[in-house]
Formats: sequence, structure tokens, C-alpha cells
Amino acid sequence: MSEISDLVKRYPWLPSLKDCYPKIASKGSVEFINEFFSDESYNVLDARILEFFKSALDRIEEFSYYMDDEANIHFYILIRILISLLDNKQITNKIAELYSKIAYRRMKKELNNYSNLLQIYLDLKLDVKYDDDPIIYKRIKIKDQELNEKTNFKIHFVDYLRLAANLKDDYRKLINNPISNGYLFIQPESLNRLIQELVRNKILTLFQIKTEKENLLKNKRLKNIYEIIENIWEKEKDNYQQIEISYSDGKTQKEDFPPCIQEIFKKAGESQNLIHIERLFIVWFLNALKFPEEEIINIFSTLPDFDREKTTYQVRYAMKKGYTPYSCESIKSYDLCFAKKYNDDICLKGYYSRTQEKQIELSQPLMYIRIKQFRKSKEIKASNN
Repeated sequence: MSEISDLVKRYPWLPSLKDCYPKIASKGSVEFINEFFSDESYNVLDARILEFFKSALDRIEEFSYYMDDEANIHFYILIRILISLLDNKQITNKIAELYSKIAYRRMKKELNNYSNLLQIYLDLKLDVKYDDDPIIYKRIKIKDQELNEKTNFKIHFVDYLRLAANLKDDYRKLINNPISNGYLFIQPESLNRLIQELVRNKILTLFQIKTEKENLLKNKRLKNIYEIIENIWEKEKDNYQQIEISYSDGKTQKEDFPPCIQEIFKKAGESQNLIHIERLFIVWFLNALKFPEEEIINIFSTLPDFDREKTTYQVRYAMKKGYTPYSCESIKSYDLCFAKKYNDDICLKGYYSRTQEKQIELSQPLMYIRIKQFRKSKEIKASNN
């Protein structure tokens, strides 16, 4: 069993942060920043912070720089100060998403140490009970075999409802879970997923530091990090803009789709299996265009592993998330860019931006449709004159 102070290093969002590390947690933002950046031993955190923001904005779900040391506490506080200074909802959402996923993955490592997990739950003031002997709470029959589902953990239904309030999956509804004497039986993995949502919401709660912004940015190192993040956002924000293209009685033609999407359609049409990234990409792409759910599901109907019920659940889940489709940079990193194969002019050469008065490299597959349709409309007008 770890000491609570060690757990706080791994999970600085725990309430015991204030008790275990009062000299760090009790400081005001300006005092924290000035003291932190005057200590050269923490210089390595500058690169760690910038890499984290870049990973979040690139929608990369891994972060190899995450450490379980005391610097992790400073890392956590710095992130919260920076997103509060930036005050940009899209950046904040991406940071909260990545940080909470890291927390969830880190808690997975505690699954072989239930005492640590119990300490985390109790520190969060959750009414969680642990039994040394696993309790059988459900029997399921698969073919001729009867299997027992059992767990060591149960949580009071009031805490469960509070944690699961923003998660709308049917299987999380109270009525679909076994309860005894007000306590819901739960697997630690499922409880950790609820903790992930709690962490995400904690990050989304910004510090009230608007009045301190000027004083905070007097610190040269903080200002440098702040400006670099703003520059990263300037390059990435086109990938997040809402593109006004939507499905309407076939007006969005599949021939206007970029090569990366065309290739996935081609593979699906030939009943080739699609990898997980391709499946997510096509769902997020078509969902962004407001394609009907049934039409998205039918795309997968030709795949060798197609199961309508399972696919419907997965498509609905992915659509609920409402993620923006992968950027061109991400598509290239996954080796799913087929611009050269299709010899596509827009993908290879980009487009001319009147506002920036220069040629711009395509950064988001959704932009491709708008450019393609704009060029088509110009050709139609020219042919009519």
C-alpha cells in the first residue's frame, strides 16, 4: 500500500494535495509561478508542458512525458493556470480530455493493488465499500456455460449517480445495475472510468485569475510558454472551426470527399476489414456532416465482422462524443493519407486564402469538401456565362 503522499504525486487532483503538500498547494497563482520559475531544477517542465498542449491539440491520446514525481504536482497546477489564462473553451476541453485519460490509464496500474484504489476513492469522499472476498452479483449464461460476475467493490447509489451524471450510456443507468441496501456493485475499472469523468470536470473548472493575468505574464518563462501555446493554437484552430457543410437529401455528394475518405469507402465496398482508426475517422467525419445514423451504420454492413446490434451501439457512442475528425497531420501520421495515390490537387497543393493572401496547406479533411464545392460552383457559373 502506498502512502497517501505518494498517491498525490501520481494523482495531484486528489483533495489530500492541500494536506500533503501545503507549501505548493496553498500558494496564490502569482506566488506559485514566480517561485516555481525561479527554480532552475524545474526547467525540464517547460518542454513537458508544451509537449502536453501540442499532444492535446493534435488529438494524440498518449503522453510519454507523464511522470510520477513531485514535479507532477507542479505540472498539474501549471496546466490549470495556463488554461485559465488562455480562457479558450476548445483548448480547455482538449486538455481536460487528455489529462483525464492519462489519469484513467494510470489508475489501471493500480488494479493489482486494491488498497491504493480504495485510498483514492476514500480520499475523494466517496462512499465506497470493499470486501476481501469477491461478491457474486450477476450470473450470465453464454451458450452452455454459466459465468459468475463478481467484484470486491460497491458504491452508494447517490455517489454513483453524481459521478455518472454526464455519462448517458444505457448500461450506466441505475436500473441496469445490481443494487443491495443502497450500494451498487461495480467493477474497479468501471469506477475508475467515473473517476476519469470527475477529473475531466475538475480540469474544466478554471481558476479565477483574470485580475492577475497581467502580473502572471510579467514572468518571462510563463509568458514564453503562454505565447508558444497561442502560436500552436493559431496553426491548429482551423482544424476546430465549425464547417458549414451538412447532409441534406444527397446534396453532400460522396464524390466531393477527400482521398482519405474515398479510400475507406473503397475498402468497405470491397468488404475489406477496416482498422479501428479508419472506423473512428469515418464515423466522426460523417457525423460532422450530420449524416443520418442509419446511413453511417450501413457503411459497415459490408465488412466481414459486421454485427448490426454491436455496430449500432459503437456508432451511437462515437457520435455522442461529437469529436472533430482527425486533422490532415494526424491522418498522415496514421498512414491514411492517399493524396499522392489519387494525385489530388487540393491535398497536394492546398488552396489560396483571400484573407491571408497566400497559398494554404490543407489542414482538415472537412475543409476539402468546402473547397471542392466552391470550385465546382465557380466552374458552373463560368460555363453558364
